[in-house]
Amino acid sequence: MRDIISPVDWSQFTRKFPPDTTAPRELRHEGFVARAMTRADLAEDVRGINSSLDLILRTRGGGWPTEPVTEEGNYVDLVWHELEFREGKSFAYIVRDREGDYLGNCYFFPMGRRTPLSEALLHHDVDVSWWVTAEAYARGDYAALYRTLQHWIATEMPFSDAHFSNAEIPPD
Repeated sequence: MRDIISPVDWSQFTRKFPPDTTAPRELRHEGFVARAMTRADLAEDVRGINSSLDLILRTRGGGWPTEPVTEEGNYVDLVWHELEFREGKSFAYIVRDREGDYLGNCYFFPMGRRTPLSEALLHHDVDVSWWVTAEAYARGDYAALYRTLQHWIATEMPFSDAHFSNAEIPPD
């Protein structure tokens, strides 16, 4: 009797970045400044998320946020992002314009953390997602940040083949 080998269900796996993976604490390009997310960003982040709930779900996709965030709950998330950044496990940034106004966030996760891994996604080394506030979206910053993220991947970040996992991907 022949053994039948089932195809691998990749969705059960999450990749990790190599142990020596580091990313810049700050990124700049064409009017955008991204800085590693910390607990010091709490008040602005809560306001930005809560003012843009529907837009985040529509553009970024995924299951977050399901309801307005609280300072207590978001503080835990920010500390988690801060620790993950320091340990090279993921990289989350607060994004501002060159005048310092809060625009939103961007995230660099290992494949399989945000988007279920599949055979078609195995060649990617990072899962990139982002969101901007409703005001920033209305100004065109969502699409401009997408182009900036592509630039940062090509020039600043330690990755070479990004998968952009947002539900809404602007045209190139």
